[in-house]
Amino acid sequence: QLRLVESGGGLVQPGGSLRLSCTASDVTLDEYAIGWFRQAPGKEREGVSCISSGGGSTFTADSVKGRFTISRDNTKNMVYLEMNSLKPDDTAVYYCNARYLVYSTWGQGTQVTVSS
Repeated sequence: QLRLVESGGGLVQPGGSLRLSCTASDVTLDEYAIGWFRQAPGKEREGVSCISSGGGSTFTADSVKGRFTISRDNTKNMVYLEMNSLKPDDTAVYYCNARYLVYSTWGQGTQVTVSS
């Protein structure tokens, strides 16, 4: 069973950067499309960015376009979300999601807090 693990969250000042990572311990991710989502307190979960299984196709939400970049290294079984020019509005729990056909699973999330 696929179990996703996110890491890299933390507290950062406005304008700072973080890189989130998503991996799986017992299953290779190279057949899965991976998405990053976030959920701020009192708000619905929203999609941030996603990448195809081979990495050749990506999508990024307008709210973070130009600041966030998704990438993957299938040789390391890792998917990354590079976040630059962070704003307080980016504060949320960030989740990765793996999807293959009708199968979908979520990680436990990692907290990102942008505050001075």
